[in-house]
Amino acid sequence: MKFSINHKSPVPLHIQAEELLRNIIKDPQYVNGKFLPNEVDLAKQLAISRTTLRQALNKLVYEGLLVRKKGIGTKVAGTSVSSKSNNWLSFSQEMQARGIPIRNFELHISWVSPEEQVANFFEISTAKKVLKLERLRGKPEGPFVYFVSYFHPRVGLTGDEDFKRPLYEILENDYSVIANLSKEEISAKTADKNIAAKLEVTPGDPILFRKRFVYDQGDRPIEFNLGYYRADSFVYTVESRRE
Repeated sequence: MKFSINHKSPVPLHIQAEELLRNIIKDPQYVNGKFLPNEVDLAKQLAISRTTLRQALNKLVYEGLLVRKKGIGTKVAGTSVSSKSNNWLSFSQEMQARGIPIRNFELHISWVSPEEQVANFFEISTAKKVLKLERLRGKPEGPFVYFVSYFHPRVGLTGDEDFKRPLYEILENDYSVIANLSKEEISAKTADKNIAAKLEVTPGDPILFRKRFVYDQGDRPIEFNLGYYRADSFVYTVESRRE
């Protein structure tokens, strides 16, 4: 396959190279796992420096579209779902914004006595029942995340809500509770038998584990959320800007 860019164009070479790469990785042969041409050959073919080409490659690697294997080459990354830490949307809203169809594989609602860490977060007694919402979610071909949410009794949820609707839309529109602040803890762990069965992985496989602490506009706790993600199907992106 012959690749080229326009050296007479006012568009910077690295931008042209980036656009070319975006088109290349849509080609079925590369989507199916073939390695991209090596940097030296591709740079020569495009008549640009390796530094310019690498600038374009690095951008796509950062976006999770390409993966590099040292000493082997660069190839199209496997399909994964990405979430940005500064994107204040419910899971349903975020996936909808990205055009990713989501299916609920399991949905369980119960009233439980909270464990100590949940009770401490809500500043209530462990004898006070709270609503527990469990959802196994993913793309049509299979689940990739298992959520467990606990809600402060003050919120007013009854358990009769249609939880196919976006969660924070329910809170805001039905109960005038606006989720305003999220604090998160993210770590890697291995899947136990229960989580492995839900996510369709092998016990002991690595998963992404996230705790989310959600507060309303008055900085009062409203949700304690645990998320278990398949490591091979989900990317969590942290974006920071220096002020």
